Amino acid sequence: MALPNPITSLYLIGVDTGGTYTDAAIIEAHGHKVVASAKAITTKGDLAIGVTEAITKALAQLRQGLRAQDIRLVSVSTTLATNAVVEGHGSAVGVFLVGFDAAMVERTGIARAFPGIPVEVIAGGHDYNGDAPVALDLAALEAALERIAGKVDAFAVASTFAVRNAAHEHAARDLIVARTGKPVTVSTELSSSLDAPRRALTATLNARLIARVSTLIEAVNRSMKQLHIDCPLMIVKGDGTLALAESVATRPIETVLSGPAASLVGARWLSGLDNFILSDMGGTTTDLGILQDGRPQVTEQGAEVGGWRTMVRAIDVRTIGLGGDSEIHVGAHGKITVGPQRIVPVSLLGARYPEVLKLLEADLSDVEGGSSLHGRFVLLPFGAKRAAPSADLSPRERELLDQVREEPQALRRLAGSPSGHRAVASLKRKGLLQIGGFTPSDAAHVLGLQSNWSAPAALMAAQLGSRLREMKFPTPERTEKFARDVWSETVRLSAAAILDTAVGEHLSEGKLMRAVCAGAGTLGLVRISVAPTVPVVAVGGPVGVYYPEVARRLGCEIIFPEFGDVANAVGAATGVVAQTVIVRVDGDGSGQFLLHSTAGTREFDNPAAALEAASELARQSARDAVIAMGASEPQVKVSVRKQMLPNAVSDLGLLEAVITAEAVGRPDAAG
Repeated sequence: MALPNPITSLYLIGVDTGGTYTDAAIIEAHGHKVVASAKAITTKGDLAIGVTEAITKALAQLRQGLRAQDIRLVSVSTTLATNAVVEGHGSAVGVFLVGFDAAMVERTGIARAFPGIPVEVIAGGHDYNGDAPVALDLAALEAALERIAGKVDAFAVASTFAVRNAAHEHAARDLIVARTGKPVTVSTELSSSLDAPRRALTATLNARLIARVSTLIEAVNRSMKQLHIDCPLMIVKGDGTLALAESVATRPIETVLSGPAASLVGARWLSGLDNFILSDMGGTTTDLGILQDGRPQVTEQGAEVGGWRTMVRAIDVRTIGLGGDSEIHVGAHGKITVGPQRIVPVSLLGARYPEVLKLLEADLSDVEGGSSLHGRFVLLPFGAKRAAPSADLSPRERELLDQVREEPQALRRLAGSPSGHRAVASLKRKGLLQIGGFTPSDAAHVLGLQSNWSAPAALMAAQLGSRLREMKFPTPERTEKFARDVWSETVRLSAAAILDTAVGEHLSEGKLMRAVCAGAGTLGLVRISVAPTVPVVAVGGPVGVYYPEVARRLGCEIIFPEFGDVANAVGAATGVVAQTVIVRVDGDGSGQFLLHSTAGTREFDNPAAALEAASELARQSARDAVIAMGASEPQVKVSVRKQMLPNAVSDLGLLEAVITAEAVGRPDAAG
């Protein structure tokens, strides 16, 4: 589909908030080029601190006299939602399933995904035709609210056949908001699929994320106000398109994979290539996707993150828990495991808090030695002055959280008991504290491949890791070997992820593939080599540390584009606004045709009239949605896919029609 006229504004700012860094890139629209970029540490306790610092650093690189009014658009991509799903973070949520039976409740997978989450089944729901055989049990809903409202921060509602008629979802939401004032997600705002159990899981994930994305939007708005920037704020969705921040605030699940989607858009913009494999390595995750003929692969089945498949349209990327800040575990026989959880690199803690060096010295001098808690620290999220309130804490968790400070404390001192370990792990999952320890970034500091943080802190942490692994005094040789093995394993996992992406499925880790990814070159008397047939575009802050070796091991072309370390921010600034709406028409073979939408069902005795009404509804809904998301004068394309009865000679034999409207527009202030 052709797009409206190209951007003609002066400057566009793209921002990406990742697990470790917040990036900013400034695009000169007329010249179609990046004119400034900057990074700042992501301050999860107060995101505005990191956002303001990144934008301020980028603005400082521009020529004298730049006015705030020269900035026509600020657009944000984020991995906050993706990382929260991967790491199991999120708000406490209560779930209402309307009209579900026991088998449907089980199929949602909600209890398995979030053990202990309150799930209430309420009578009601609709049938395939959009009729309500059973009235919504509002009394049961009110009684359930009495039981759980004080224990949760948000709610999710899903009803059977709500895509045929969403009246019961809307009535439940209205009652919950009236009684509690807390945010409510209804499943039909996120998906038009008939699969109610999966809609329920998607709504639950969304409800858990509302507070996180709302916090981000509020933080960026504060930063813009502080910097006197007055322009629209857009958010990148998981399919790479943009939407006004306020329209995304209640649908944060749509920002899952926002970071990698923006990265793919930015990688194409920076590299100028139309066919490549993307590998975007950050602090928490590595995101991998494919661009073919200038178009990203999009999964209509929904984004899969953290083992759960949502029902939200998104770029088809694979997200794995592998990054510069991945947690390092030392297992039996000295086996090193990288990730999937993220922790704060010891070298970063040492740079921000010099007292960490003394804590590491104390761990090294500890006569006990060899403890897995040595070299590990606990602290509040960066930017937080005090612990965030939560309705979902046990007495032991509250007691321990009260002792956590801005400054790092030795984990073995604060929580040395098994109950303390469990409480810390739970508080980390809830995003209320963070753990510091040895990571690939620290290994890179020891090896001289990275130098932006504290090398002495990284070295002492590596000595502790070497001592734990070998149960021997950490000589310089042993310490370097430990760091090199951590770095090498990170490279091997990166190479394996690229090959998985190139093949299109996960390759079993046999001797052959392990040897290829380890860079062995031979296996026995066989020369081995496996490489993708298209270039790999590697972006993200850490790729320069690991991917030159990935290229050597795989024998493939890897491109490191200029400004690739802020590709997400570049992609955020250069996207478009788009929306797809689907409406269905069903024929019964006797001359009656039903138009189905979330507003209910309309009956027609003329197929042409039904199709015309469905096309107009889809067209107008898509156009209105794109305008509501911040675009001006969108273009709309409508397509119709029909399924006919056998031997049908006209639309009177229509069995089913799926009408799809796609609307695309430029952001209003940048178009």
